[in-house]
Amino acid sequence: MNLLTRPARAPANGRLAARLREPTSMVFLALLALTAIGWLLVALDGGRLLTLESVVGIQQRSAALGIVAVGQTLAILAGSLDLSVAYLISLSSLVAAEIMAGRDGSIGPAVAAVLAVSALVGLVNGLVITRLRVHAFIATLGVALIIKGVVDHLYDGPAGKVPESFQLLGYSRAGPIPVSAMLWAVVAVAAWLLLSRTRLGHHIYAVGGDEEVARLSGIRTGRVLVLTHVLCSICAGVAGLLLAARLGAGAPTVGTDGGYDLESIAAVVLGGTALAGGKGGVAGTVGGVLLLAVLDSVFNELAVDSFAKDVVRGVVIVVAVAVYARRGSRRPA
Repeated sequence: MNLLTRPARAPANGRLAARLREPTSMVFLALLALTAIGWLLVALDGGRLLTLESVVGIQQRSAALGIVAVGQTLAILAGSLDLSVAYLISLSSLVAAEIMAGRDGSIGPAVAAVLAVSALVGLVNGLVITRLRVHAFIATLGVALIIKGVVDHLYDGPAGKVPESFQLLGYSRAGPIPVSAMLWAVVAVAAWLLLSRTRLGHHIYAVGGDEEVARLSGIRTGRVLVLTHVLCSICAGVAGLLLAARLGAGAPTVGTDGGYDLESIAAVVLGGTALAGGKGGVAGTVGGVLLLAVLDSVFNELAVDSFAKDVVRGVVIVVAVAVYARRGSRRPA
C-alpha cells in the first residue's frame, strides 16, 4: 500500500484526549475529583470520608435513586421523561407492604403485584403521550397527580408490614457490597445490554435522535415510546420494593420525600444524556448517581445545612449541563 494513500491515524494521545472529553468519561473524572476534594475537606475537619461504613452508606443511599435513574435514562433517550416515578415509588411500597402483611409475609405475590401496577402506570403514560399527543411533561405530571390523589385518599401514614426475610434486600451485604447495590448493578447492566445489543435499544436512540426520521425509516415510534415508559415505571416499582424493604413498611411519601423524580432526571443529565434524547447512556447515569451520592456524603460529614446542600447541588447540575451544551455546540457538523 502506498504511504501517500494510507489513511492518517490520529495519534494515541489525541485519541485518549478525545475519550476523556466524552460526557461519560467526564462525569467519572468529576467523581474522582469530587471524592479527592471531599476526602481532603473532611480530613481537615477532623473526620474520615472513605471508611467502610461510609462507602457502604453511599452504595445503599444511591441504589434506589440509581434504579429509578436507569429507567429515566431509557425514557429520556427516547426523547421523553417521566415525572410520575416519585409517586409511583410511594404507591409501590404501599402495595408491597399491604400484600405482604395480608398474606402472611408472602413475597412473590407482592412483587408480582408491584411489577404489574408499575407496568400499567407506564402503559398509561406511554399511551397518553403517543395516542392523545400530550407532551410527556404534562402527561406524566397528570398521572403523578392521579396517583397522589389515590394515595392521599387511602393512606394517612405508613401501612402494611414487610417480613424480615424481605428486609434483607435493604440491609444485608456481601463484604463491602450491599445487596441493594447488586440489584442496582443488575438493572444497570440489563439496561446497557438492551440499549447496546438489541433492536429496541437502537430504536430508542433513533426515536430520541429524530422521531420523524425514525418513523419514515419504518420504526414504530409509538410502540418504542410506550415500551420505554413501561420499563421506566417498572424500575420505579423495583425502587419502591427496595425502599419498602428498608423501611419495613409502605410509606405514602417515601418517593416524594426522596425527590426521586427530579433527582433521577438530574443524575441522567449529569451523566451526559441529552434531555432532547438520542445521546447518552446508562454508564454516564451511574456516574451521575454516584456523584450525587458522594456529594451528599461529604455534606453529611461536614454537617452542611440543607439550604446550602440544595444550592451546591443546583450549581453542580447547571454547570454540568452548560459544559455539555458548550462542548456540543463546538463540534463540527
